[in-house]
Amino acid sequence: MSTDTPTAVDFWFDPSCPWAWMTSRWVDEVAKYRNLEVTWHVMSLAVLNENQDVSDEYRAFFPRALRYTRLVTAAKEEFGQAIVKPLYDALGTQIHPGGSTDPDTVISQALAEVGLPPEFAEHSESDSYDAQMRASHFDGIERVGQDVGTPVIAVNGTAFFGPVISPAPLGEEAVRLWDGVVAVASYPGFFELKRSRTVEPIFN
Repeated sequence: MSTDTPTAVDFWFDPSCPWAWMTSRWVDEVAKYRNLEVTWHVMSLAVLNENQDVSDEYRAFFPRALRYTRLVTAAKEEFGQAIVKPLYDALGTQIHPGGSTDPDTVISQALAEVGLPPEFAEHSESDSYDAQMRASHFDGIERVGQDVGTPVIAVNGTAFFGPVISPAPLGEEAVRLWDGVVAVASYPGFFELKRSRTVEPIFN
């Protein structure tokens, strides 16, 4: 890894979002080759869409998603920033490549994996830390605007939505994509580059 000054990266994710998961795996891959100092933050698709006109099917997904964001927020508040990424990894591995849709199972197994007590699962159904969860969410979303989703990334203060990728590239290809995304995002007049998705998330 490079010994240059670390690049400050902030990454906002909803644990239930498969596209955020793909992007987070890409950032993990880039960090093998570049000196990144990544801070992981929760955002919430439920909060993002609470006043939006979305389908009933999509809205039915929000209570489960909210449990995961509440859990990660509570862990961060009670155990510190260092727990956020391991807990995200433990949750996301079951939700995404694992395909689990049972939040009770996902949460209990994730807590065991990161060494938190089973009773900590109660936080997933509590609004005790909702103020902190919402503050984290809006800290990210206000950097890029309301008409985006998850993930949000900020690199040395320059924030952008995405990128939405599938599958997550590896090795030099991952680094080339990183350099390109950071380059276009750093131009003050750049706002959007998009094409229709032709594949679903490919977990490998």
